[in-house]
Amino acid sequence: MKPDYGNWVPRSMIAGLFGGAGLCAGTFLAAVCLPVFSADAPLKITAAALSLAGAAILGVPGFRMLALYRAFSYGGKRQMARQIIEGIADTVRLPEGGRGLDVGCGSGALTIACAKRNPKARMTGIDTWGLVYPSFSKDRCRRNAEAEGTANAEFRKGDARRLDFPDGMFDAVTSNYVYHNIMGADRQALLLETLRTLKKGGTFAIHDLMSARRYGDIELFADRLRAMGYREVNLVKTAGGMFMTAREGKRLGLADSTLLTGIK
Repeated sequence: MKPDYGNWVPRSMIAGLFGGAGLCAGTFLAAVCLPVFSADAPLKITAAALSLAGAAILGVPGFRMLALYRAFSYGGKRQMARQIIEGIADTVRLPEGGRGLDVGCGSGALTIACAKRNPKARMTGIDTWGLVYPSFSKDRCRRNAEAEGTANAEFRKGDARRLDFPDGMFDAVTSNYVYHNIMGADRQALLLETLRTLKKGGTFAIHDLMSARRYGDIELFADRLRAMGYREVNLVKTAGGMFMTAREGKRLGLADSTLLTGIK
């Protein structure tokens, strides 16, 4: 049995966007070519303009989502998801008997990658597993862990806004492209809630789209962590060559991808 980590971009979304764009394009051709519109020039112009606009409005995001799907496909040529997951997991070192937490584990990829690198420790992956990414589930995580032979990975339902764990429980915490999806949340507060569960001396590696619009001044937040006693706090722009080229990041809307690491 092989693991199946899926893709965070639903194929149904791509099909819907292109299907809608195709329908609009067909309406445009009909407005231009069919004689029924010929006698009414204003109607013809309006129908053509609206349908052409609709094709563009649906087609442009359709191509972008298709590009993201191909980039993040585990079975594709680019395999950006695998590169990101393995890159983050390489930063996680757990002591023997230690515990790690992966917030927003999706299909279990990062949780399992960290568990494989730390076979004498245990990783816990949490997620809400709802309608946002319907292809991800707790069962899929468990099947992937079994396929990878990682008995030291477990999965449970949890909410990043209110983690059901005591202070200082984990030796490491990780997350990948999660917090920006939580609408209406103070994302710096989400980071602090995650770090609350980290032991003194524990490490963290959190990767997300850390734009000022989403996170506020993340550099100032890093300074705040240093003032709180956190050590080796670093912010790395991963769309500058670490996980993708700057051109890829811009083209895919991932230019603000940033990895926050450090020690509590």
